[in-house]
Amino acid sequence: MCAFPCSKAETLYSMSSVALTGIGSLVTNDPAVGQGPLGMLTDAAVVSEDGLVAWVGSANMIPEGTDAVVDLGGAAVLPGFVDSHAHLIFAGDRWPEFEARMTGEPYTAGGIRTTVSATRAASDDDLRANLARLAAELAASGVTTFESKSGYGLTRADEARSLRIAGEVTPETTFLGAHVVPAEYADRPDDYVRLVIDEMIPACAPLARWIDVFCDRGAFDADQARAILEAGIAAGMQPRLHANQLQQGPGAQLAVQLNAASADHVTHLSAQDVEALASSSTVATLLPGAEFSTRSPYPDARALIDAGATVALATDCNPGSSFTTSMPLMIALAVREMRMSPDEAVWSATAGGAAALRRDDVGVIRVGSRADLVSLRAPHHVHLAYRPGVDLVDRVWVGGQQIKESA
Repeated sequence: MCAFPCSKAETLYSMSSVALTGIGSLVTNDPAVGQGPLGMLTDAAVVSEDGLVAWVGSANMIPEGTDAVVDLGGAAVLPGFVDSHAHLIFAGDRWPEFEARMTGEPYTAGGIRTTVSATRAASDDDLRANLARLAAELAASGVTTFESKSGYGLTRADEARSLRIAGEVTPETTFLGAHVVPAEYADRPDDYVRLVIDEMIPACAPLARWIDVFCDRGAFDADQARAILEAGIAAGMQPRLHANQLQQGPGAQLAVQLNAASADHVTHLSAQDVEALASSSTVATLLPGAEFSTRSPYPDARALIDAGATVALATDCNPGSSFTTSMPLMIALAVREMRMSPDEAVWSATAGGAAALRRDDVGVIRVGSRADLVSLRAPHHVHLAYRPGVDLVDRVWVGGQQIKESA
């Protein structure tokens, strides 16, 4: 099954090798190929063959023998965005909650239970249709790799079916049975933790690459989170963690201790938390859509980057606190609100997201990487922050196949 809605343009360049030329500026994220951390090239070309990048270089040095040549007319090209944090399996929405927040009510995690009720009541076809709609939006915004979590079922059967459906469109599936304690266990949170460990993890581990826990106020404490994550690791899943979104707490340190791939949100960090992340392989995944949608303080991206931490940007698409699929919006927010440079934001939305998924085949344009590319209706990637709210994503390729054609 195609991970994204496949447009008629997919058949236009189905030959084994295609040269994209006329690239005004090219972000490769490979300093060995071009200048600076983004590996920038100008007047560049990329050749893909059988789904992989076969050659990158100057447009006047394209190898002979390609089956097709596509002139992009001076457009900027960059790796496809990698969205390493999204909640795409759910039913309904929560616009009344959003409206209430915009009139002054603070955000808490309690609204998740509203989505849990709707998701449990939805059919598989309903969930599948909503996922397809959101995947199409991601593709349109230039996302070529995405993660999707469970977490709105909170029963063994509903968590497992969420992961089965998510697995139809992405290999980056995450078991989030420890999202919140469901209403029926409100007075028995330890019993719910046992349910997650004893019943959900055995049922869901074959369906998920990752395990995640929301370790924060109103969700799970450090001891509960550790027990769940260690059980998931023992079952073969790799850890990641919702951490320090609502308050400074133990989540970021726990993520580092367990060698989690990422600590996500990390809105409230101490100096010790920043140091721990910077000295580890755990990626700090920032989700500015959540702060934008909840009128909350933004993470201190500057402190993390200056300390040497690896930073990713992701949409956190979910119906409660960040109902958006736009990675260009995340880039613009990161630059404007979190004082990241445009180069840092673009790197974090591509190579940073790949690092958060522990992938080296995406988020970069170099020989042997997957041929996932985005061309812009703009001459330079800085326009993604310079022109916020404007749809600049012109064409998208996944594995060398064009899934979005020029408007």
